Amino acid sequence: MKNLTRCPWPKDDELMIKYHDEEWGVPVHNDRKLFEFLLLEGFQAGLSWRTILHKRKNFRKAFDNFDFNKIAEYDKRKINSLMKDEGIIRNKLKIQAAVTNAKAFIQIRKEFGTFDKYIWSFVNYKPIINKFKSLEELPARTELSDKISDDLKKLGFKFVGSTVIYAHMQATGMVNDHLVSCYRYKKLNRKTL
Repeated sequence: MKNLTRCPWPKDDELMIKYHDEEWGVPVHNDRKLFEFLLLEGFQAGLSWRTILHKRKNFRKAFDNFDFNKIAEYDKRKINSLMKDEGIIRNKLKIQAAVTNAKAFIQIRKEFGTFDKYIWSFVNYKPIINKFKSLEELPARTELSDKISDDLKKLGFKFVGSTVIYAHMQATGMVNDHLVSCYRYKKLNRKTL
């Protein structure tokens, strides 16, 4: 896999390359996986994805394998224990937001049946395929991520600004932002067309 042309952002970080090659931009329809990305992207706010990715296993362990039903039940004692966990980002507001978001996530599931049905409705249930040639063209946010962010905030979510939501859209394949020169670009387009 060394000779493949890929997006330049993973650089030579093995974990980032694996994430780029196997996960980034692949359409996700599993609610727990969608919640995992929402939680991790909330923690990423103000930090690099590389930092979060390298702590992902720790997050998985600390947050009960991203089980939103369990996270919604976290009390002060659990939040305090998470604040002492050196394996994750120890930001009290972000930890509390994870609990708040788990509760809001459950509410959306009650209303729509699945979070997947809710979130993918914003892109008419199919990925937006962009045609970017360089990293400089990739937006940090769009009108659509603004709209989704506003809607999530109205529904009680925290740490879901437009930039966080656009990162979520990229990660979960709601948009294909692989550069057109990247081998994953064509591969993902074949799967979604």
